[in-house]
Amino acid sequence: MKFLLLLLAVFALLWLLRRTLRSKLPPRAESAPAVVPQEMVACAMCGLHLPRAEALPGRGGVFCGEAHRTAFETTHPEG
Repeated sequence: MKFLLLLLAVFALLWLLRRTLRSKLPPRAESAPAVVPQEMVACAMCGLHLPRAEALPGRGGVFCGEAHRTAFETTHPEG
């Protein structure tokens, strides 16, 4: 009986200690805001998909780089 009483006292002490420490912790930080999806476009020359913000506009569509824009505009003249 003495052993059970001692075990109960230790358990109660640990529970109170844990509860006290938990209340002193700062609140959890909010999770990072969700990333907004970006519109993806395909390069008119090679078909590579990339975010519209990174694409280069040109005659005939958007391109993944200056080299593809120049090559496309050279091989596909207007008119």
